[in-house]
Amino acid sequence: MTKKIVVCGALGHIGSRLIRTLPDQYPGVEIMLLDNLSSQRYSSLFNLPGNGHYRFFEKDVLTDDLAPVLQGADVVVQLAALTNAAGSFEIREKLERENYLATERVAQACLMTGSALINISSTSVYGTQKDVVDEDCGEEDLQPQSPYAETKLREEKLLAGLAQSDGLGFVTFRFGTIFGVSPGMRFHTAVNKFCWQAVTGQPITVWRTALNQVRPYLDLEDAVSAIQFVMRGNLYDGKIYNVLTVNATVNEILDVIRRHVPDIAIEYVDTRIMNQLSYHVANQRFRSRGFEFHGDLGRGIADTISLLRGVRS
Repeated sequence: MTKKIVVCGALGHIGSRLIRTLPDQYPGVEIMLLDNLSSQRYSSLFNLPGNGHYRFFEKDVLTDDLAPVLQGADVVVQLAALTNAAGSFEIREKLERENYLATERVAQACLMTGSALINISSTSVYGTQKDVVDEDCGEEDLQPQSPYAETKLREEKLLAGLAQSDGLGFVTFRFGTIFGVSPGMRFHTAVNKFCWQAVTGQPITVWRTALNQVRPYLDLEDAVSAIQFVMRGNLYDGKIYNVLTVNATVNEILDVIRRHVPDIAIEYVDTRIMNQLSYHVANQRFRSRGFEFHGDLGRGIADTISLLRGVRS
């Protein structure tokens, strides 16, 4: 029986939605929320469910002693990270410090306290000419296109090493690009960025080569459900699972947005991680464990645009 859950980076896009679902899934569970408030998402703490047993700690996983908070925790969800892949070239050293070291310190604290770890990686670690790629691909298909993705791959290898040497119980999710609403949501990546630009009357900025490239996207509903699925089944098997709702092109996303905002304009832009690669990411390994994806790109876009309607200029 799960009695205590710790969420690091609890106030972010994923965390702020996850923490609101836990009381119904685990009545009476202690929910420890860790966040350094660097992004000032105070609103993620507003109106938390009344049936939740929450404790908030303004802590930095890079510098603070984590063991006292993790003591007695069944599982720790590691969401504390910088997540802007496109902007990671300018902050390579900062990202290495704050992402890799953060995951290392959380993992070491889990070893000290005997807690299991749910780690969030990214499908951006792939860079392949194959039509379809899965978790069993060769090293030649792991060609990260940004410092952010490079660091995520190093984190995966770190945890695999700690499992082998010290018995760390963990699971790693390679999440697709998140879409969907939450109290702590951000708008720096497609699909959310496109919705924001469309509703506010801005041109939608699309990478010059990306319009017809296939990429993996993940409904926030499925992301949260995947985390809960692992908790319920104690699925801390040290494996990597691709978690994504749909493989889609930017053009397909724009077609859905046009249903709600017909007069969108497109502006093509250059980026350092622009490439000619187009591939599908397979999620069969996680499905084979019994997980069912219920997210929907159309619904996620509709919900996001509905939330933003009042800000259109």
